[in-house]
Amino acid sequence: MLFNLKILLRSVALHHGSQLAVRNFHCGKSVQSNVQMKGRHLLTLKDFTGEEIKYLLWLSADLKYRIKQKGEYLPLLQGKSLSMIFEKRSTRTRLSTETGFALLGGHPCFLTTQDIHLGVNESLTDTARVLSSMTDAILARVYKHSDLDHLAKEASVPIVNGLSEMYHPIQILADYLTLQEHYGCLKGLTLSWIGDGNNILHSIMMSAAKFGMNLQVATPKGYEPDPGITKLAEQYAKEHGTKLSLTFDPMEAAKGSNVLITDTWVSMGQEEEKKKRLQDFQGYQITMKMAGVAAPDWTFLHCLPRKPEEVDDEVFYCPKSLVFPEAENRKWTIMAVMVSLLTDYSPQLQKPTF
Repeated sequence: MLFNLKILLRSVALHHGSQLAVRNFHCGKSVQSNVQMKGRHLLTLKDFTGEEIKYLLWLSADLKYRIKQKGEYLPLLQGKSLSMIFEKRSTRTRLSTETGFALLGGHPCFLTTQDIHLGVNESLTDTARVLSSMTDAILARVYKHSDLDHLAKEASVPIVNGLSEMYHPIQILADYLTLQEHYGCLKGLTLSWIGDGNNILHSIMMSAAKFGMNLQVATPKGYEPDPGITKLAEQYAKEHGTKLSLTFDPMEAAKGSNVLITDTWVSMGQEEEKKKRLQDFQGYQITMKMAGVAAPDWTFLHCLPRKPEEVDDEVFYCPKSLVFPEAENRKWTIMAVMVSLLTDYSPQLQKPTF
């Protein structure tokens, strides 16, 4: 009976998603949180507790409500500047960070490999120290996660991971905000990852259990997630009473799922592997047939850009696809990250139930 009630409630949410997104967050008195994040680095969600990640989502919803819905101007980052190092190109990470930081009154500075070549024209140590002396934070989108670790060691300002080969934490925050808006609660959801065992999956594995979410993973043989990350994710699942399963069967992973998630099969830097990867991932395209074994209230996420072989048009453009709200939420979540690391601001919205 309880299971059927949960399905019914989530089905209602599916048809009234926009209203639910508003109802889930209520404006009230400012609530002082015990979470203190000012001055910290954000390299991986492994380093953050469930309450700290929930705080970031709460703050994201607060900024979205006050700025987008109420039309308030919040110059919380007035006088602040941000170094943005991009070894890899990006649409959503660059645009969300630049527009979000500027909307809060700050000044973002975009640096490509033509402006800065980490560890080549100048050592990582020197780069970290120079940028720390001129800007208040550094967001770096890099090939090697070890470069982020080095920057964090030498910098005197917060370092934010804009993507590395191991993790993509700011993407997952947007995913979770989108699901919170849609379902009204994250606890008890079952997420299904169907695709490559990459940095997106790693970030989900480092955080899903902390919200009480189950995770079902399907990857082709040879494309499994990092063994060390899998071991830690299994520990998290045990600690939080959630389920983590890994399989090579996409249909098995999709069974009973609330959220179907995939990503590109060929990431930047893997172009030479494209032909082999497309062969190895045969059968992993998300289709309505696969969605047919998911829960009745299933939704779909993809961090974009998307290729048709990963998910067909019928799923990608259907009403259950949340990919475009997910993309927009990249902006509100990165704004929350910057505000939390650089200011003492407290959310004005009542804290939601996650």
